[in-house]
Amino acid sequence: MQEFPINWLALFAAALVRMIVGVLWYAPFAFGPPWMRLVGCAPEEMKARMPKAVAVDAIGSLVMAFVLVHAVHYAGAAAAGQGAAVGFFNWLGFVGVTTLAASVYEKRPLKLFFINNGFQLVSLLLMGAIVAVWT
Repeated sequence: MQEFPINWLALFAAALVRMIVGVLWYAPFAFGPPWMRLVGCAPEEMKARMPKAVAVDAIGSLVMAFVLVHAVHYAGAAAAGQGAAVGFFNWLGFVGVTTLAASVYEKRPLKLFFINNGFQLVSLLLMGAIVAVWT
């Protein structure tokens, strides 16, 4: 694998933006209530699981940002639009395809796929733009 300097500030900023998008996306004024209904999760249960879920999400966001930094670098993306395009194609090829197949196999509602994947898509678009501009 080709070595290159990583802008750690950009990586951490991209991970933080993903987490902020998640807070807003799944907030009570956005997709939180329908998501909770679709997955069968009560607000009390969600609150109890929140510390562990946030820790796992933070680590996952850092891993996602780290991998995306590499994808942006290898694509030669240096502008926000180019970085967003890298984020889009990573979402399409890896996240969208696998979660759609899983949703079909698991007989999950298509609405749940759109809620979850909308979050992932928006996150990857923003993350890609951030790391492309800051790298």
